[in-house]
Amino acid sequence: MRSVQWDTMQRQILDGRPFVFDPRVKVLAPTSAEDSMAVPVFVDASEVEGVSEILVFADLNPIPEILRYIPVQAAPRLGFRFKVQQATPIRAAALSEDGVWHVGQVWLEAAGGGCTLPSLASGSTDWESHLGEVSGRIWRHDQSTRLRFVVVHPMDTGLAPGIPRFHLEEFDIRTDDGVTLARLETFEPVSENPVFSLDLNPEVSAVRVGGRDNSGNRFDARVSE
Repeated sequence: MRSVQWDTMQRQILDGRPFVFDPRVKVLAPTSAEDSMAVPVFVDASEVEGVSEILVFADLNPIPEILRYIPVQAAPRLGFRFKVQQATPIRAAALSEDGVWHVGQVWLEAAGGGCTLPSLASGSTDWESHLGEVSGRIWRHDQSTRLRFVVVHPMDTGLAPGIPRFHLEEFDIRTDDGVTLARLETFEPVSENPVFSLDLNPEVSAVRVGGRDNSGNRFDARVSE
């Protein structure tokens, strides 16, 4: 992608570990951002064997890290939305069992401003009574199970004047009896009221979605078919 930031991304985000650019890691996104506050992205690394972790980042964002996904007992696929500041490569790096990062990428055109704009919630106090509320659903088709959920949260980056950093930091998706299916670590560029789509390998009809934000607020909810 001829990004001037790639060497820095490889050194800081991928810890300088071995990598290959791999078309099997698919990053699906629009060619141009219609809404810089909520760019939809879907990452699919299911063609790479033994994926234990996926990192998603945007080289030219002021905060490049978007999220870290640990599939555990889920498929190495996920969908989400994020904020973009300017045109940038979007990259997904999947760590295989041999310790190599497999990097997929797309170029996103953007007018910019997504990371430095205030959230919509910052203009209203109504969100405070709904902070951390989770809603979602599970779909099952043939051998696949898809979980989609949304969490009410402003996801402020701290880059808008006068608005401090306030964002969700971690998620734990588990069965009713406490078995972890997947984990997510999210950073400031994830969009306001984030929506996530995950493909779960086990045939489950309900999961618990829990986590916390950087201010220590915790949430926990049950999502079912």
